[in-house]
Amino acid sequence: MPTYEYECQSCHERVEAVQKFHDPALTTCELCGGDLRKVFSAVGIVFKGSGFYKNDSRGTSKSSTPPASTPSTESSSTPSATAASSAPAASSAPAASSD
Repeated sequence: MPTYEYECQSCHERVEAVQKFHDPALTTCELCGGDLRKVFSAVGIVFKGSGFYKNDSRGTSKSSTPPASTPSTESSSTPSATAASSAPAASSAPAASSD
């Protein structure tokens, strides 16, 4: 059963009440007879363990296999691509100045 917190509008006394969902809300303060209002506050929820995040629900074989094969292919072509990209840059400059 949930615990509800009420505050009196007259004396500002706070009262906690354990009630069922279908029980009627408290309306009068026991101390002064003033009107009570429910106090809404943040709920303290802590998610512990796995399975609460988007990446926790994915299979490890699906997410780790494609990136593992792609970077190894890219890493072997990256040095030649770096050398090739630096060479055309050097040859591009004289070609641009000769036109």
